[in-house]
Amino acid sequence: MSLINIESPNFKIAYEYAVNIAKGEILSNEDRILACKRFLNDLKRNDLDFRQEQFDFVINLIEGTIHHVQGEDKNGVSFKGTPMILTDWQKFVCVNLFGFFKKGTDIRRFNEALIFLPRKQGKTSFSAALAEAKSILDRKSGAKTYIVANSVKQTMESFGFLHDNIEPLRRDVKKLRIRDNNQEHSIAIDFGDGTADIFAIANQEDKLDSLNCNCLILDELHSWKRAGAKKYTLMKNAMKAYRNKLLIGISTAGDISDGFLANRIKTLHKVLNGSITDKAYDSYFIFICKADQDEEGNVLDSKGEITTRDDPEVLQMCTPSIGVTVILEDLLDDAAQAMNEPQLRSEYLNKTLNVFTNDLKAYFDIDEFRASDTKYNWTLEELAKLPIVWYGGADLSKLHDLTAGALYGTYKQANGEQVDICITHAFFPRAAAVRKADEDGIPLFGWEEDGWLTMSNTATVLPDDIVKWFISMKKMGFKIKKVGFDKKFGREFFLKMRKAGFHINDQPQYFYVKSEGFRHIEVAMKNKKFYYLHSDAFEYCAQNVRAIEKTDDMIQYEKVDGDGGVNRIDLFDAGVFSCCQMLDDMALGNAGSNWLHRGQDRKED
Repeated sequence: MSLINIESPNFKIAYEYAVNIAKGEILSNEDRILACKRFLNDLKRNDLDFRQEQFDFVINLIEGTIHHVQGEDKNGVSFKGTPMILTDWQKFVCVNLFGFFKKGTDIRRFNEALIFLPRKQGKTSFSAALAEAKSILDRKSGAKTYIVANSVKQTMESFGFLHDNIEPLRRDVKKLRIRDNNQEHSIAIDFGDGTADIFAIANQEDKLDSLNCNCLILDELHSWKRAGAKKYTLMKNAMKAYRNKLLIGISTAGDISDGFLANRIKTLHKVLNGSITDKAYDSYFIFICKADQDEEGNVLDSKGEITTRDDPEVLQMCTPSIGVTVILEDLLDDAAQAMNEPQLRSEYLNKTLNVFTNDLKAYFDIDEFRASDTKYNWTLEELAKLPIVWYGGADLSKLHDLTAGALYGTYKQANGEQVDICITHAFFPRAAAVRKADEDGIPLFGWEEDGWLTMSNTATVLPDDIVKWFISMKKMGFKIKKVGFDKKFGREFFLKMRKAGFHINDQPQYFYVKSEGFRHIEVAMKNKKFYYLHSDAFEYCAQNVRAIEKTDDMIQYEKVDGDGGVNRIDLFDAGVFSCCQMLDDMALGNAGSNWLHRGQDRKED
């Protein structure tokens, strides 16, 4: 790629910003370093064109015509009415989005972007300014932009910014119409040589289905649950009529650690570090500013070493506008309060360090589960061949909803270390799956695709479906000694399992009965001796567990949102059932081992 004709001062700023971060001269988090290295490498590519006209137009338009409508600078001086001067990182974003083109065409390379920032970085005004500038840039194509947020109130912050800035255009355009009422928040501009329409709407699916646009700004994606992927795809499809389209997701972190955004960030990190090389992501611009973490969720400094959450270095690394919109002293004050007041800690982690946390009521740190699980990598087929006694469990309380089966066993490795293994499987009626996936945010169809869930073609989950799963596991080679469940919730299941030759054990759902299994799983997980086959379904359930400490180390657990809530814990519950069966057997001595060897002796006879 030739840069000989690139004389833009804006390019020089973006280039120097990337170089300084890549060299470590500006403290930065890993993903931002990788983004800058990606940019520098992209400038060397021969399959892309790089031009300055469009990013210069966008940057100059923003800085020359757009003003702040609220806020203060780092010295406490009001921003209101002052020109919006872009920071280095904002110019870096603009140069990327509007500088690269598919070779020999006028089609911009990037049609999708994620800008992931802590709070106080000016993301709302920046995204609104981008929306206005792109609308004017693409006016000859009949530009149409939607700014989508979780509520009307939230969209109004962006719309208010645009309203205040676009109103002065009346004297320079052929026609300008602004509607700002309870039914509609829109701006329509006729420039004479093209048009631009901008709409601010709430994130309501009935309003998203008929969209047709070339630009989408999706605000606060952190609140989307995993099922939000369907909604995201729906909105992406709204842009198919345009070639120079752009979807920008812009957000801070939140407390849905297995939600759409949290999982997308994991994927995009792999794109940046080269683990994913699929060309589908070549059109995806990635700018992620967050505290670096290890697999257990510990915060890391610039050397990759574990440090405290209030480390000034970490705050600088994850805050791109430090010294401009926010000063280090204020961030340190936030950190001190969060360290001293536990009720502030999650908000600090989400909004200042920009990392995802569990729901405040959740008992487990899901990162601890993942850190343990990733140590092991046996397949189902491999586990079936190992000399393990397996104990079953089933949660059948609501057969019209999520139902779960589980197997639990322990395996002594060659190095002498013992690992607990929990295999879970979910069941759900297909007739209710679409509605529940949308309403409750459960990624049922993803679980089905990954093999963690069986969809029944009936109004409810039939006991036969669960019995068939246990039979299939037995046929695969799993030596299942006994299965525990609460008989009052499934007498039919009890009879069918007995008929299939399983030793079935009645296990009432009393918390003092299940406490031992719960604690056993907790201890195994914390010691990194717990494996659940990388099941997303099990993780989803584990992080929805709320637990209350009782006397004598007993524990009572339930869903984080209580009775009537939409979260599910069924697979975790089935795992506890099966673990309790194993512990009961262990209390009788080596009954499980003797039973297994007896079976092997019979084969030899």
